[in-house]
Amino acid sequence: MKKIILIIAVVVILIGGYLVFNKSTPAEAPTDTNVTSGMPATPELERGEPAPGATVPEMIVETAAAVITYTDSGYTPASAKIKMGETVKFMNESSKNMWPASAQHPTHAVYPTTGGCLGSTFDACKSVSPGQSWSFKFDIKGDWKYHDHLTPKYFGGILVD
Repeated sequence: MKKIILIIAVVVILIGGYLVFNKSTPAEAPTDTNVTSGMPATPELERGEPAPGATVPEMIVETAAAVITYTDSGYTPASAKIKMGETVKFMNESSKNMWPASAQHPTHAVYPTTGGCLGSTFDACKSVSPGQSWSFKFDIKGDWKYHDHLTPKYFGGILVD
């Protein structure tokens, strides 16, 4: 009887240890400061998470009209020209996370549709890991500027005809 209890205890400890040590944790976004005002970003954004209750845009699964690659030195090409209704794919080929979002940092509110995690739907609302991508379908004509929320010095524009 003691052997059975001992075996059960060992199994429970092993399973518990496995669950604790194999729990995946999201990558931490670096602390970020507003380039214009010097104000720190919100705690939710520092963790690379959307604010509680925010609507996070869904990933779009369709062929991209343009692919913009994020590298350790920024976006390449920084600008693209597409037709209204087409999708741009932001591919992370850098060694760090990226967070593509509508200008202007840190509000992300220039693209006029609201409902994203901060100001616009043109916002990944989270960091995108190296090797991953995020896509956005542009439904409004205009010249839409964007930036990397995690490294705001990297930016570009999408001209939508």
